Amino acid sequence: MLKKVEFEAKNQQEALNKAAELLKVAPEKIKLDIVKEKKGFLGVGSSTFYEASPNIDLTTEGKNYLERIVRALDIECRMEIRVPNPNEIHYRLQTNENALLIGKDGKTLLAIQYLLRNYLAQFVEDQLLVSVDIGNYHANRRKQLEILATKTAKDVARTRIAVKLDPMNAFDRRIIHAK
Repeated sequence: MLKKVEFEAKNQQEALNKAAELLKVAPEKIKLDIVKEKKGFLGVGSSTFYEASPNIDLTTEGKNYLERIVRALDIECRMEIRVPNPNEIHYRLQTNENALLIGKDGKTLLAIQYLLRNYLAQFVEDQLLVSVDIGNYHANRRKQLEILATKTAKDVARTRIAVKLDPMNAFDRRIIHAK
């Protein structure tokens, strides 16, 4: 659900400026609706109540944001987008420079995902699940972690000695704990 704000303004230009400030969105990306008009005496003291919301498609906005990042790095990419439900968007990128975009231990990929998630969160009230996968990294990483978890569990069961794994990000920990 996109953010909505209600406020009072004297004219449409003032309403656009106020909406841009409240929503932190460019004025050209704002949809204004008149909720109620208050008449003044001989036109003095009249004002209008407006409802403003971002006039964007989250999927397209996210796609454009990712394309700007990749274009700034001078990388060609193909993008696939899935929207299983209105509060969930999955972006899958395929490039010739997957390793560069994934980074060591997937840190660059997680940073890109974090940036995109924060960018899109400014437009919505509810929580929005956004994931970015580059070169099928998440599926490959999941397989590696499942093998690690199984192997470690067998070693612990055999030797009865606790094992401490290296620090992991939330995605990796979730997979280890689920296995």
